[in-house]
Amino acid sequence: MAGQSPGTAIARPPGAQPADPGDAFVLETTALTKQYPGRVTALDGLTVQVTPGITGLVGANGAGKSTLIKILLGLLEPTKGRARVLGLDCQLDASRIRALVGYMPEHDCLPPDVTATEFVTHMARMSGLPAVAAKERAAESLRHVGLHEERYRQVGTYSTGMKQRVKLAQALAGDPRLLLLDEPTNGLDPAGRGAMLELIARIGAEFGISVVVASHLLGEIEQICDHLVAIEAGRLLRSDTIGSFTQSSQVLLVEVETGTAELADALRCDGLDPRPAGRGLLVPMDGDTTCDVIRDAVAGLGLPLARLEQRRHRLEEIFRDEPVPAGQPSTRASTRASTRASTRASTRASTRAGTEVSHVS
Repeated sequence: MAGQSPGTAIARPPGAQPADPGDAFVLETTALTKQYPGRVTALDGLTVQVTPGITGLVGANGAGKSTLIKILLGLLEPTKGRARVLGLDCQLDASRIRALVGYMPEHDCLPPDVTATEFVTHMARMSGLPAVAAKERAAESLRHVGLHEERYRQVGTYSTGMKQRVKLAQALAGDPRLLLLDEPTNGLDPAGRGAMLELIARIGAEFGISVVVASHLLGEIEQICDHLVAIEAGRLLRSDTIGSFTQSSQVLLVEVETGTAELADALRCDGLDPRPAGRGLLVPMDGDTTCDVIRDAVAGLGLPLARLEQRRHRLEEIFRDEPVPAGQPSTRASTRASTRASTRASTRASTRAGTEVSHVS
C-alpha cells in the first residue's frame, strides 16, 4: 500500500546519483527476470516501457502481474534485469518509490477493528504527510471514493465493495504520482465493477495521476485504459495503445437471418474464404470488390442481410494461438502448458519465500 517500508536500503554505488523522477516513462523494465525456488519462473526477460496515462497490465492468473508489481515497489528483488519507476531504480530507490506511488493490493488485507478514517489517515502519515495534512487528505480520499458518510464505521463491517474502495482511498491518500492497482475489481458484482472502473477513470482524468491497472478481465481494461501491456508466462506479448489493439481488420463480418451455410458455399464458389463466427461469417477482404461479391451473393440467394461491416480486432485475440505450419509445434501452446503445470508450484514457492505482501507500512 502507500508508504515506506522500514529496513536497510540497498547501498548505492559510489558516485551514483538518483534519477530525476520526471522521465518520459512512468515505469520501464529491461530483461527483467524473477525465478522462485524450484526453478519456477514468474518473469522471463520482460522488457517494457509505460508512458503516463491509464495503462492496463493484462494476463491470465499466474502470468506474472503481481510479481511485477512487487518488484516495481521494491518488495521483491529480481533474479536478473532492471526495473525503474518514475525514473528511480527499484532496488536502489525503493523507499523513495513507495513515497511517490500508491499501491492497491489484490487481496483483502484491511484491519477489521479500525475505522476507515483511522486507517487511511495512518497510511497517509506513513507516506510522509504531517498529522493535520494526513487527516485532510484521508477525508478527501474517502469522499472521492464515495465513503464519506461511512468513514467512521469499522472496516470489518464493510461489504466487499466498500473494502475495495477503502483500499483505493489509502492508495490515494499519500498524494501519489502513480497508482499501481492489482485486480481492483476482484470480488465485486457487475454494478460494483462498473463503479470502481468509473472511479479509476476519474482519477486519471481529474487528478492527472498515472494509473497501472493489473487485471485478467480484458473487457474492463478496454473501457478505461489508454495503453495496454499484455504478458503471458512472464513474457511480453504486446505493448501498444488500445486503439492499435482494436483497429479495423482486413476482415468483413457478414450476418444473414437465415441461410448462413448456403451463403458460405456461394462465397467459396466466388473465390472467397468464409469462416464461421458465431451467427455469421468472417470473410477476408481481397481488394475493393469483396463487398460487392458478398452483396451479389446475398441478393442472388434472396437472403435477409442483417449485417455487413469491417470487423475490428478484439483484445482477447492477442492470447489466442497463432496458426503454425503443419508439423511444427505451437510455441504459445507449449508456453501455456508449461504455465499451467507450474502455477501451483509458483504459488507454493512464493508462499515459502514469504513474498506475499499484504500491507506495507
